[in-house]
Amino acid sequence: MGDILMVLLPAGILVAVLWTLTTALRPRDTGTSEAEKYQQDLARRSAAHYAEQVRLATAVRARLEANTRPSQNEQQQSQQADHARAALAHSGPGAGANGHSLPGGLFDPQLVMQLQTMARDGHRIQAIKLLRQATHTDLATAKKYIDRL
Repeated sequence: MGDILMVLLPAGILVAVLWTLTTALRPRDTGTSEAEKYQQDLARRSAAHYAEQVRLATAVRARLEANTRPSQNEQQQSQQADHARAALAHSGPGAGANGHSLPGGLFDPQLVMQLQTMARDGHRIQAIKLLRQATHTDLATAKKYIDRL
């Protein structure tokens, strides 16, 4: 029995030393507790939920704008057309806004409004150039038209 003890005792001590070394050298946990892990997981899920809510809100806004904007544009265009018809009826055929007709009797309410704005802002020369390019009129006629605005 003494021989067995002489073999088993050093073997047991060797096993104990090896176990102690492997335990000591084993990589440690990151040091985060279960509560910290739960908070990190909760923050990660919250960020994902917020990102999903933002994506959904953006999609709803885009869909809403796609549904409302064309009708707003159509409404604005119909109002502009109504105003143009009223101006024509009020001023007679071939007349533009405020009773002005473009040279040659042409009528383009957007051009008339742009010319009026340019003339009002003191850009008469640019207005004359624009009118001449749009209607191909001579300089004297374009100047007289811009002066009447």
